[in-house]
This record gives sequence, structure tokens and C-alpha cells, in this order.
Amino acid sequence: MDTTTIIIFLALIVAVSIGIIVISQMRERARIERVRRITALEDAYNRAHRLLDEIPDQYLTRELKLLLAGRIEEICRELESLRADLPVSKWRADARALKQQVIDGTDENVPTKIDSPEKSAYVKELLQNLFKMIEALQKSGRIDSATAKKNLKHVLFLIHKTHADMHVYQAREHIRQNEIRKAIHAYHLASTELGKSQDNPMAVKAVKSFRTRIKELEHSLANGEKAGTDEKQSRLDREWDNFLHEDDWKKKKNDYE
Repeated sequence: MDTTTIIIFLALIVAVSIGIIVISQMRERARIERVRRITALEDAYNRAHRLLDEIPDQYLTRELKLLLAGRIEEICRELESLRADLPVSKWRADARALKQQVIDGTDENVPTKIDSPEKSAYVKELLQNLFKMIEALQKSGRIDSATAKKNLKHVLFLIHKTHADMHVYQAREHIRQNEIRKAIHAYHLASTELGKSQDNPMAVKAVKSFRTRIKELEHSLANGEKAGTDEKQSRLDREWDNFLHEDDWKKKKNDYE
């Protein structure tokens, strides 16, 4: 075997070795990228599911529920394409079942009392995460600008409403204990919180309702009357508790106006 043949043979060995190394590295990078994508998608699913599960039902409108369920379906499709070793089929089936329930109006809606600063702060954190998720969906082109703007505006209103809910709950407790001045102060705080969403018609109407209630309490205080849980107060409580339910809102719309 002459020198030229030996050199060519060695060069082939080196080339093949380099090729094997390059292919191995490419496969390893692809494997790492696949694992990274699966982990990121699993985290995205957990965040979306947490928002659906932990945001109080009275805050999640029909459109927000459909948006979150749709996001979960999208995540499941991507996970399936990556052949992730996760219960993707169940996740997708649950999301589809929820969507159908929302469309049919048979989804469960159990209001949660916002009765402490800690609970209010936790719900606010969840809503802020929902706000960021909607922003990300818009930036990635998954939802259009009009849909994103509408929902972002509503979620911002909900963030203010968490604090208003807490103050309204405190006002009710003060009234039950006949602590009228404290109740008036709590309603003022609730009014201030929703006043931050002046461009939201629902917030404007709620502020008007609070001011009416404040005047009633001030009248009771001036006349030395006891402001107990009378029929009018019970009706106001029910209206506030159902304030964000779309069907109830449509029924009340003419009355408010």
C-alpha cells in the first residue's frame, strides 16, 4: 500500500469519525431541545389549568373559559406531535368536555368569597398571570388583537374587582355588627378600587351602586337607625355576587340604565 492510499484511507477514517460525532451531537441537541419543549409545554399546561381551576368562578367569563380551554387543547396538540410521555389524551378530553359545557351553559359556577387581604392578593396574582398569558398569545399570533384587547381590558377590571370584593365583604360584616361608619368606609374603598376602571361600564355602574348604598347608610347613621340585613341589602348582596355572570348582567342591564 503506497503512501497516497494510506493518506486517503486515514482521511476517510477521520471524515467518517467526524461525521459520526456531528450526527451524534445533532441527535443529542435534538433530544435536549425536544425535552426542553416538552417541559415548557407541560409548564404551560399546568399554568393554564391552574388558572382555570383556581381563579374564582365568578371571575371567569364564558369567553375567558373558552380561551383557556382552547389554549390547553393547543398545548396538547403540540405535546402529541412530540410524542410526550404524558396523559395528553386525558388533558385534551377534559378541555373539550369543559368547552362543550361552557357552550351549553352547564359548567359549574361556584362563587368564592374574597374575605381577606391574603385571598385578594392571591386571586390578583392569578389574574395577573392570566393577563400575561393573553399578552403572550397575542404576540405569538394565536389570538387577534381585537380579542386580546377586549380580554386584557376585562382582566384588568377583574384585578381591581378583587379588592372591591374584599371591601364589600368587610362592609357586609360591619353592617351585621351594626358598625355603620366602618361599613361606609369599606364601601368607599370598594368604590375607589373600581374607579380605577373608569372606562369599564360595569365598573361605573358598580360605583354608582356603592354610592347609593353609602347614602343609605349615612341616612341610617344620621337618624340613629339600625342598618341590619334587610331585604334591600340582601338584594344588593345577590346582585353584587352575580355581577359578572353574563346572563344575570344582561337581565339587569336595563334596570341599571
